[in-house]
Amino acid sequence: MNDPFLFERNNAAELFIVRHADAIPEEDEIIPSGIYDDLPLSRTGRKQAQALAERLSSLSFDAIYSSPLRRCLETAAPLAERLGMTPIIVERLKEIKLGNVRPLPEDGQDLAALTKALQERQLDIVRIAGETGHWDAIPDSEQSIAFRQRVVQTLDEIVGKHIGQRILAFTHGGVINAYIAEVLGLKKDFFFPAANTSITIVRASLEHRVLYVLNDIGHIMKPA
Repeated sequence: MNDPFLFERNNAAELFIVRHADAIPEEDEIIPSGIYDDLPLSRTGRKQAQALAERLSSLSFDAIYSSPLRRCLETAAPLAERLGMTPIIVERLKEIKLGNVRPLPEDGQDLAALTKALQERQLDIVRIAGETGHWDAIPDSEQSIAFRQRVVQTLDEIVGKHIGQRILAFTHGGVINAYIAEVLGLKKDFFFPAANTSITIVRASLEHRVLYVLNDIGHIMKPA
């Protein structure tokens, strides 16, 4: 290979992969009896999405792709508006389908307890996946190997349409882990905690992929 690190723009697509902004609502934002696997952005998340838009709006992109879930579409919206672009929704960019990690309170009117349970459920998911490196430890979940195959195939198909271009994909922490694990040749399907609105950059051709940036959150870092 004459360009092993894909420095030459014409040989590869430059893929910016962005995790959605925060979508764990505070007590005053939560919707009783809501659909908690497809939450909108929280107040914090909306600020993060704006910060991301400010960070990336000076760059040019040839296409924006997004998972259909609200937290991804709402994260993409401020940047897409600034760029005058419409995200292309891709169903197969959705997060892994998980089993019931932690039951939510039966009393849906206790908003404080519901918020706490959602926060703890998210921590449980990261802890279990982080300890095992895969998703099969959570009963009734999408099979980890099948999830990884879905993610890699989907992003590779997107890349194949955009050789020589720069593109964005708004998606989920599990998706980013699975794809980057494939890029790096790792056996684990989950190996790092992707931060909200983190930017990961991969250059990819039809035969080769190179990781350039992982989990960049400079736009939401607070000064010491």
